[in-house]
Amino acid sequence: MGLTVRIRAFLLLGLGWMLALPLAQVRAQDPLVLAAASLKDALDEAAGIWKQQSGGGAVTISYASSSALAKQIENGSPADIFMSADLDWMDYLDKKNFLKPGTRFNWLGNKLVLVAPATNAVMIDIKPDFPLSKLLNGGKLAIAQPESVPAGKYGKAALEKLNVWSSVQGQLATAEDGRATLRFVSRAEAPLGIVYQTDAASDKAVKIVGTFPEGSHPPIIYPAALLKDGKNDKAAAFLAFLRSPAAQPAFTKQGFEVLK
Repeated sequence: MGLTVRIRAFLLLGLGWMLALPLAQVRAQDPLVLAAASLKDALDEAAGIWKQQSGGGAVTISYASSSALAKQIENGSPADIFMSADLDWMDYLDKKNFLKPGTRFNWLGNKLVLVAPATNAVMIDIKPDFPLSKLLNGGKLAIAQPESVPAGKYGKAALEKLNVWSSVQGQLATAEDGRATLRFVSRAEAPLGIVYQTDAASDKAVKIVGTFPEGSHPPIIYPAALLKDGKNDKAAAFLAFLRSPAAQPAFTKQGFEVLK
């Protein structure tokens, strides 16, 4: 009887392994994308279109700040594609030879805005020496980490250019990425926040109260590239699809500019 039980257990184990194998193979066929958090809504939609058009091929996407993702790649995290919210972190990986040669391109543009809770009726003229500290009225300015996260770096650069950084430097509520910054304002935990225009469009609990002049910060450019150690043979096709007319509306309707 003991032998029969052992034989049955062995057969069930073998059957389970055979049933699991196709699923593992399917998952291995999905391109793995590491993408800046601000791309989430548009990229999720584009990936859904790709899945329909490619006969069911899925894409696995992990979102975080560009700085965190670049460090993950440097530390050996497996992935096929990297999408950054600025040139600096793509340059960082490029210099360390993590990118597949010839695949990097400048993909999208964005704008930097000041947001407030949707119930706030204020509109702000963003110009040199504008009274940002006074407008906070004792509250905090929500901003992504200004030393590492692209949205925060752009925000700091703009405030420095406009000669107001020093007046608010001690009034910051810093976050790990632009979406986390947005939540500070959405929950009314901060009266104002600096985010991308596309982030603001994703949350009805906030409103744009001012747009930073383009000359106040470096151009906001999202580059994308295949990673040199990527193993998925569908990754290049997915990246090419994102540049096609079929994918572009998913990004333009969120407020991104598609770069030619």
